[in-house]
Amino acid sequence: MFTLMHEGITLVSENDRASHRSSSSPLVIQLREQEKERIVLMAENSSQSYWQGYKEFWSERFSFLGNYSRFIKRDKPIPSWSSSDVEEFIASDPVHGPALRTAREAVQFGLAGSALGALFTAGYAWKYSKSLHGAGLSFLAGGVFGWTFGHEVANHALQLYKVDTLAAEAKFLEWWNKKTGGY
Repeated sequence: MFTLMHEGITLVSENDRASHRSSSSPLVIQLREQEKERIVLMAENSSQSYWQGYKEFWSERFSFLGNYSRFIKRDKPIPSWSSSDVEEFIASDPVHGPALRTAREAVQFGLAGSALGALFTAGYAWKYSKSLHGAGLSFLAGGVFGWTFGHEVANHALQLYKVDTLAAEAKFLEWWNKKTGGY
């Protein structure tokens, strides 16, 4: 005997057809034995396929993180670098060097926006509420909002949308890894 009920639909096998003729369900679908086995397998695998689809969807959206996986998932960390090392890379790579220089300049916009946003929002919160925890929270929120706004200003002012800064950063890490003998 095989009966599957879901949202007003009753699925029955051919053997149980007579007992469900007077069913209160609005729709009764008769199944053959092969179909019955297939539906049972689909029901068992539905949660797996849902999560598999979910993982595939988000892995497509964040596929750019694959560029960094070989630098992040390491047994031994990459050695630190200095500004002179970055300048050496910028001078040596004519393709990715200018993109990396522009990305480094954009960070200055973000820092300035973060500092201005944090100070002004905390100042207004303190002026009107005299609440230390409110001023602290507005300081943090203003810093985040200022960083975001500063980064957007940099995107337009430096035309970052025209260059691939992620590829430039990945190339720098690759170059640094080769230079320090990290492979």
